[in-house]
Amino acid sequence: MRTVLAATLLLVAPIAAHAACAATDFAIQDVKVAAVGTGIATRLSVKGKLINNCAAPAAAQVRLDAKDGSGNVLASKMGWPGGTTNISPGQSVDFDMGRLLHYQSDMQSYSLSVVDVKAW
Repeated sequence: MRTVLAATLLLVAPIAAHAACAATDFAIQDVKVAAVGTGIATRLSVKGKLINNCAAPAAAQVRLDAKDGSGNVLASKMGWPGGTTNISPGQSVDFDMGRLLHYQSDMQSYSLSVVDVKAW
């Protein structure tokens, strides 16, 4: 019986640790957007910093939406700024998600949000 209890605790502990971190435990700061280059060679740069404010190491998936002047979403992509590496509590990772989108001249505003959290 003790073996079953111990095995159950070992299986549930990682799930409980993962549940402790939520999208709201991450912050995105210092966002800078720029169109780099000219003409057909123009690419988008969307740089920022993802900060883990969770009590445990975890990674966050970020969604980037590019919008026109009316606020309509023209393009949307998601990525893991830290890749498959957990970010330690209180630590941050710099990212550039602009390379995920093809630049369009009618892109007027951009929004970034944390949509998922995972402990690798």
